[in-house]
Order: sequence, then C-alpha cells, then structure tokens
Amino acid sequence: MAMNLNKALIIGNLTRDPEGRTTTGGQNVVSFGVATTRRWKDRQSGEPKEQTEFHNVVAWGRLAEIVQQYLKKGSKVYIEGRIQTRSWEDQTGAKRNRTEIIAENLIMLDRAGTGPRATEQAPAESPATAKPAAEEEINVEDIPF
Repeated sequence: MAMNLNKALIIGNLTRDPEGRTTTGGQNVVSFGVATTRRWKDRQSGEPKEQTEFHNVVAWGRLAEIVQQYLKKGSKVYIEGRIQTRSWEDQTGAKRNRTEIIAENLIMLDRAGTGPRATEQAPAESPATAKPAAEEEINVEDIPF
C-alpha cells in the first residue's frame, strides 16, 4: 500500500492585499500571494545570494474572513496547507493552470503571536458546518473551486 502526503508549510509576507469573494453557494473565499525568500552564501565567491518564490494561497470559510479582516500586503504569516492545481480555459480558449496552496492553518506573525490562530479541518466525506471549536482555533468547511 502506498502512502501519500500533500503538505505545504511556508513563512513569508503577503505580496498583495487579500481579494475576497463569496461563491454562488454562499461560501467565503479569499486569495492572496505570499513571497518566501531563501538566502545562502555562494560556495566559490562567499557572496550572499537569495531567491524569492511567489505562492498563490486560497483560504475558505471562516479562515477567509479572518484573512480578509486582519491581513494586508506586507503581513508576515505562517501557512500550512495542501497544494492544488486548477485548470481552465481562458477567454481565448487557451488552457491555463494555476498551482495554489489551500490554507488549512494560518498563524499571523506580525504581532508576536497576539493575533488569532485559525485552522481549517481537512475535508470530510460529508460537509461540516463552520463553528468555533475554541477561542484560538476555528474549524471551517473546505469546498474546492
């Protein structure tokens, strides 16, 4: 039996303000970008080097509301989630793909841990209702695009 794991962990800064919307089914969804930068010293020259990656992140339900309310361009966040790739055809009929991190857990790092910690439960076989589990932790339904 093969084991599978789809887990992404990133710490970075928002590259733009979160963009929120509500699906036709009434579910809140927000998308935003996060930049992560890796720094190292070049082995030959000893010069400092860096490489920045840009990640597309999507949050759903109560987690989306928290992102919309508390985060803005430049905010530092820790995000746990899963990687998902969507495919669609644009207006010209060309096939497009977008790889995103679907946020399941998010910790705001700007205010030294004073902000809320939000968690999204993994999708269940039947839809779960969004309800607060504890003051610090919020469980919400995960509905794919």
